Amino acid sequence: MRIVRTLAHPPAAARGAAVALGNFDGVHRGHRAVLAVARATARDLGVPSAVLTFEPHPRTLFRPDDPPFRLTPLRTKAVRLREFGIDILYLARFDRAFAAQSAEDFVGSVLVNGLGARHVVAGYDFVFGRERGGDAALLRRMAADLAFGLTIVEPVAGPRTTEPFASRTVRAALLAGEPETAAAALGHWWEIAGRVRHGAGRGHGLGYPTANVRLRGLLQPRFGIYAVRARIGDDPRWRDGVASLGVRPMFDGDEPELEVHLFDFDGDLYARPVCVALVAWLRPEKTFDSLDALRAAIDADAAAARAVLAAPKAAPDRFAAP
Repeated sequence: MRIVRTLAHPPAAARGAAVALGNFDGVHRGHRAVLAVARATARDLGVPSAVLTFEPHPRTLFRPDDPPFRLTPLRTKAVRLREFGIDILYLARFDRAFAAQSAEDFVGSVLVNGLGARHVVAGYDFVFGRERGGDAALLRRMAADLAFGLTIVEPVAGPRTTEPFASRTVRAALLAGEPETAAAALGHWWEIAGRVRHGAGRGHGLGYPTANVRLRGLLQPRFGIYAVRARIGDDPRWRDGVASLGVRPMFDGDEPELEVHLFDFDGDLYARPVCVALVAWLRPEKTFDSLDALRAAIDADAAAARAVLAAPKAAPDRFAAP
């Protein structure tokens, strides 16, 4: 997948695509419906498929004091889009100047004159431009005037609900400690990715060495103990484990961190990239009267995590599209 950051004058080979518009935070099932239309349209027209997204997320600019909310950092989003078969990823730098652009200017200057979009695909609720002045109705009017194709994708809901898939639904589920509900909307288990950093070494002393990963701007799910799976570097295998997500109240922690213990693994993970999928929330964070009590709790957590991960409903590919 080609990544293009210069939207005013992109390379000739990056013009004339079928372009899906949106933030695509989480790349959930609703997003995938938009992406599928863009990809199918690109195939029919004989042009590349593309996504135009905004970095940083607009909410970061307009509401900088909000708690971390992102489901997918740019790197993870790019991986998901590439796996879905998107050919080009356009990155619009979302700053004050870009935010001040009218919706009409965005369509004319960026989509038509800059990217030469042959076809545009957007979700029914996509809004854009200064003061969110652009929507599906404006796109329809301008598509007719400027002669580009347009598809507006209607809401997509799951089989057991009429509520459309949405990033806010995923965030709410994770904040409630319901990773399975989040995964059902995403189409995959929600993941935290990062490089392993040095910790205090307490886990090793307790017989449960951990790989420590910071959240770094990601949404902070409900703190507590989780059954997890992890991939190490480029190794496609998922390894079972148990993790603590939170601020380690027994040791006066402050910055939220994920501490992952992988079952039956013996190796040095320091500085290696890992991807950790949250599968089930087991219990809240607690303080204990002694290290022996903490060790006994970890023993119970590990046993509970093994039991959860052995169940069919926790399979790594349970939510994968057929």
